[in-house]
Amino acid sequence: MELSLESLDSFRPKTGSLDQWNAAYVRVEDYLRAHRVHNRLHQSRLIQRVLIGAARIHEQKPTIEPATLAVEETDRLMDEWFGDLLGEKDLPHDRIATEGRVALLVADGLERWPYTFLEHDQLPAEFMQAVKQSSIKAGPDLAVSSMVPREIDLGTITEAAGETLERIERLPVLRVLLLWAVFTGVLTIVFLATR
Repeated sequence: MELSLESLDSFRPKTGSLDQWNAAYVRVEDYLRAHRVHNRLHQSRLIQRVLIGAARIHEQKPTIEPATLAVEETDRLMDEWFGDLLGEKDLPHDRIATEGRVALLVADGLERWPYTFLEHDQLPAEFMQAVKQSSIKAGPDLAVSSMVPREIDLGTITEAAGETLERIERLPVLRVLLLWAVFTGVLTIVFLATR
């Protein structure tokens, strides 16, 4: 939908309170800022577009919070825009949202072309090219393979330590004597260190 200055001035939703719509405005503004849309004029135009769409839906579903509808409308607009941009309109929301955001970030699209976000008309060819080149593509299909379990070789030192511990476990008297020897050695070291 094309917005005119008249529609911006006359945005007065028929349902919902002013506080609810202010909260929706703030939520969308934060959402756009998180996507690196820092230009205030462009932000305002996008927020108005989102709020007009959310207000239409709110008239039919007044029990849903305007802020929730505004975020859903933003997601819908972004999915549509990323789908047009990448030429893949049939992807599910999670996939198109991820691919589109990654391509936009890798191409540095919002820094180099700040007025392009969610715009459909007159997108620069360089922007389109940069985003398409930056989009991620899945690798080859998964193939089934089999792995045979093998015994782990931990080396001779580990084997010797394991065998020693097993012998100590079998001989309780030796275990107690070894424990007392370690205890006496630690006490001797502490005693000599404090002198």
